[in-house]
Formats: sequence, structure tokens, C-alpha cells
Amino acid sequence: MRHILKLHRDLTTQSLPQRSHEFTIETFNTATHKQAWLDLNNKVFAHHEDQGNWVMADLDNRIKEDWFDPQGFFLATQKGVIQGFVWTKIHQDLVNQDPVGELYVVGTAPEHHGRGIARALSVEAINYFVTKGLKHAMLYVDADNEKGIKLYESLGFN
Repeated sequence: MRHILKLHRDLTTQSLPQRSHEFTIETFNTATHKQAWLDLNNKVFAHHEDQGNWVMADLDNRIKEDWFDPQGFFLATQKGVIQGFVWTKIHQDLVNQDPVGELYVVGTAPEHHGRGIARALSVEAINYFVTKGLKHAMLYVDADNEKGIKLYESLGFN
């Protein structure tokens, strides 16, 4: 049985500094990135029952959602190849609460683990939320994802 944690972060402090890195951070382009992202998503989450077996219709359905914003869908690329991604979602419809930014899906190609890609993309997403005026961010992570939890805690999530 999966055990999922919900972590939170305050966004009322300053933006986070971005470390130097050797990849480019760009936003998702629905005309050019869909298949490459889908292939990487399925590779990254091959073991994940909910995220790892998507088809194009799954991606297209999410793109049609009111919350989808390609400006909040960040890709780490090098020579045009996607190496990692952070897809954000802003929850606008919460009752008696300010909007909340979510790191919806975070993934790095297995062959690129340890290069700081997930960190750089997560910082980009957090700073995106700050520029949107959000006060809170959250994410869901599997309780057995020790590396992910360590990263998120280092970025101020708890």
C-alpha cells in the first residue's frame, strides 16, 4: 500500500537563489514538447501505477484543464533533449483559502540523477509561485521516496 505525504512551504519570504547549472530551463510548448515529455514521464515513472503508463490522451486531457498553464511547466533541456521537468498547478478554487501552488509532477531522467536538475526546476517553480503572488506551496510525495523528501525539505517544505 502506498503512503503519500503532503508537504507544505511558506512563500512569503524572498525568492530562492538559482544555482548555476549546465542545462537550459524552458517552459513547456504544447506544439513541440508533448511526445518527448510523455516518453520521459513514462520512463521516469515506469514503476508508478498512476503516473507511469500515460498515453497522449492523458496528457491532452490535463492540458485541457482550467488549471493548466504552460508557463508553469518547466523543462530542463540540453541540446534540445528534455532531461527533467516540474509541472505546477495553481489551486484557485479552495474554499476560504488563498490560492495554493502545487509541484504537481517532478521527474528527472534516471541517467541524469544527481546533477541538480530536480532542485533547479523546483526552485524555478517556487519562484514562479512567488511571482504569481502566492503565499503557500504544497506537493505530494511517496513516503518511501527518501531522495525526494530530502530535496523538498532542503527547499523549505515540511
